[in-house]
This record gives sequence, C-alpha cells and structure tokens, in this order.
Amino acid sequence: IFKMIIEKSKLKKDDFFLAYCPERVLPGNILWELENNSRVVGGINKSSTKAAINFYSLFCLGEINATDSNTAELVKLAENSYRDVNLAFSNELSMICNELDINVYSLINLANKHPRVGILSPGCGVGGHCLAVDPWFIASSFPEKSNLIKSARQVNDFKKIWAVDEIMKKVSEFILKKGKTPTIGCCGISYKPNIDDLRESPALKIALELKNQGYNIMVCEPNIKTHKSLEIKDLDEVLEKSFLSVFL
Repeated sequence: IFKMIIEKSKLKKDDFFLAYCPERVLPGNILWELENNSRVVGGINKSSTKAAINFYSLFCLGEINATDSNTAELVKLAENSYRDVNLAFSNELSMICNELDINVYSLINLANKHPRVGILSPGCGVGGHCLAVDPWFIASSFPEKSNLIKSARQVNDFKKIWAVDEIMKKVSEFILKKGKTPTIGCCGISYKPNIDDLRESPALKIALELKNQGYNIMVCEPNIKTHKSLEIKDLDEVLEKSFLSVFL
C-alpha cells in the first residue's frame, strides 16, 4: 500500500518519514503497556527511524531500540511465533498427559522447578489477532524453512478439534449412564481471560461446533452481553442447568 501511494504521488524517500514499530501490548492492559514496554522502531532510512523514535519518546518510558523496517516487521512475527511454538508444546503435552491419565498442570509445575524450564499453561487452542495469525506470514513466505512454525500452528489448530472430541466422549458416557443427552455449559468463549475479544477464539469455535452438532448448549462469558449465534447466560444459571460443564 505504501509503495503504491509513493509511486502515485511521485514522492522520493527524502520527502517523507516512514517507520514500523511493532505493538507489544496485552489486551486488558493496553495503555500501561504502551507507555512502559520496550519498543523496536525501524524506518525505511535513518531519518525515518530517528523521527519515529522522537515521537515514541514523547510517551514511551521503556527502552526504544533502533533498527531497519524489515527487521522491525520480522521482530513482530518472530515474537508471536515464539509464543505460538511454546504454546503448541504445552498443548501437545496436555494431550499426551490425557492419554496417560496424568494431570498436566501438576506435570508442568514440577517440570518448571528445573532452573532452565518454563513451560506455559495449555488451553483449548490459541486465539487472538496476533498469535493465531502472524506465524502464517512466515510460513507462507518460507514454506521450506518454517517446518517448526507450521507444525506449531497445526498443533494449536488441532487442539480445539481434540477438545470437541473429548467433550463428545463425556456426552456419550452421560447418555449411556443416564439415558438422555446432557445440556452442555460452555464457560468462557473469549480467546483469553478477562477480555471481550472473540477474534480467532478456539473456545468460541468449540461452542459453535457443539451447537452445530445439534447439542443444547448454554454459554457464560462475563465480558460480553450478546452474541449473534449464542445466547449468553450468567455463570450461576449455566452451572445450575447444565449437566456437563466445560471450562474453555
């Protein structure tokens, strides 16, 4: 887009400043992190980098690191791919532990007592507008050199499918035991705790898949009031009226 604007306007590189600064903010705590986190600033030339650093210096208390625009853009993709790969490891562990009847959280807690181990907590997948998306930019550009990044994406995408299968097993057990189909309570459909962001949320996709399969589901998500495809209830009602509660 920038290239098209420059070409159409017949601007030269010295006529404007253009730089890239990856955001490093945590949803739910954005303003504090905008001010306090360190930043990477990369311009298309040194004058652009300097101008962008001068701007960020007006409000950024964290360290501001200068580089070029290509490196700054790849830094963003690398940061999110790093997180995605590490989450894939923990999600893979959780599926293995399930097969072995081992509590994955206890396992991770014990493993993390090693001074050089820091395994993340598993979930029902990976969502959000960054972690679930950015690794594909690297993988699509370098398909022969990004096997680990692609594998991590595949593991994390598969986790929600695995979660639905596990829920179906519990439903089948309930039907055999009680002779009726249970109402399923889905608790939490945002992509992470304490936010109203549903983008790429594996929890939301799990709830929708259960509904699409014809099951009666109840959904609790305290951070949103309505959803176009799901009826949102409060937690007490979901726990009281559902026979199978799933904490997503």
